[in-house]
Amino acid sequence: MKSTVPRPVERLVEAFSRLPGIGPKTASRLTYFLLRAPAGETQELAQSLVEMRSGTALCKRCFNLTITGEELCNVCADPSREAELVCVVEEPLDALAIERTGQFRGRYHVLHGAISPVEGIGPDDLRISELGVRVREEAIRELILATNPTVEGETTALYIRTQFTGAPVRLTRLARGLPSGSYLEYADITTLSQALEGRREM
Repeated sequence: MKSTVPRPVERLVEAFSRLPGIGPKTASRLTYFLLRAPAGETQELAQSLVEMRSGTALCKRCFNLTITGEELCNVCADPSREAELVCVVEEPLDALAIERTGQFRGRYHVLHGAISPVEGIGPDDLRISELGVRVREEAIRELILATNPTVEGETTALYIRTQFTGAPVRLTRLARGLPSGSYLEYADITTLSQALEGRREM
């Protein structure tokens, strides 16, 4: 039997369903909301998606997001930041969460994931080797390992610690103000601030 839903509508529902945290019902609600919205709003959304892909790139130093055509992100390009203090995070959203605290004045290193054998993600799939290059070339004195307090995040932090055994760099971990199993992007500012202040040696 033929579907009563036009194919373009089905395609958008399917596209929304592929996004993290979006189930079929939410995808349908979003789609039908956009169908009722003024044409200008839907066109603006479509244009924003196109510009996001073409207008962003990865910072050559820390692998956070930057504007296409600019080698360094705003943080790396800021001379007032502490170049010898680097916070290692899994994703750009985690760096954004820490920035919102206003407590951190160093730089970042974005791994773009965490070690997860179940998902087939190993150390070579992350930006860990590039971190080693930075430690050697940038005279970094401290790495704050701010991976998420999940099994994957802990595994990643422990792996990084083994890579820098004997290296002249201090390794610290965010304090346990962060609940186990949670993600940095969902933590409130107070919790993140306390975690930064209470970081410990690895």
